[in-house]
Amino acid sequence: MNTFSHIVSWLFGILLVALSGFVALETVSRKIFNYSFQGADELGGYVLAVGGALSFSVALIERGHIRIDLLHGRFSPRLQAFLNWVAYVSLAIFGLFLARYCWLVVRDTVEYGSVAPTAWATPMIWPQSVWYGAMLIFTGISVWTAIAATRLLFSGEIDRLNDEYHTKSVMEELKEELDDLKARN
Repeated sequence: MNTFSHIVSWLFGILLVALSGFVALETVSRKIFNYSFQGADELGGYVLAVGGALSFSVALIERGHIRIDLLHGRFSPRLQAFLNWVAYVSLAIFGLFLARYCWLVVRDTVEYGSVAPTAWATPMIWPQSVWYGAMLIFTGISVWTAIAATRLLFSGEIDRLNDEYHTKSVMEELKEELDDLKARN
């Protein structure tokens, strides 16, 4: 899973840098040559929609979703495990909700033959299909992790559930950052 997370993070970063370059080129072209390539904002929307959807998966894999854990560490391990399980089941339910309603958007796009209201008039089925695919990846990962957490909870593996599904502590995040810094040097 970390390989997937790493690849998606790099891909999204490359897309954002490329988009930034295109926007800069568009801006210079408009100011100096009074010519617009058209579509920088359209491409930006597509990149952010797909990248945002994929970032849900990255945050889930890396346990980066925010939870309010002010009291979590003070609870018994059993209650912590239950709350961790509830968090992952909630994400799975949210993922299923997204999958259903994003499908309705894609279905309507096909039914109406929607195109972007831009100079390119892009058939919306293409970017929306990629966006929907990214949402399905999140849904699949969220359901898979919820099932794994459920198995751990009901088999009594409380410590393992807490170890694998709790939010990252400040010390864990600091260790990751220091390890990353060490790897770059």
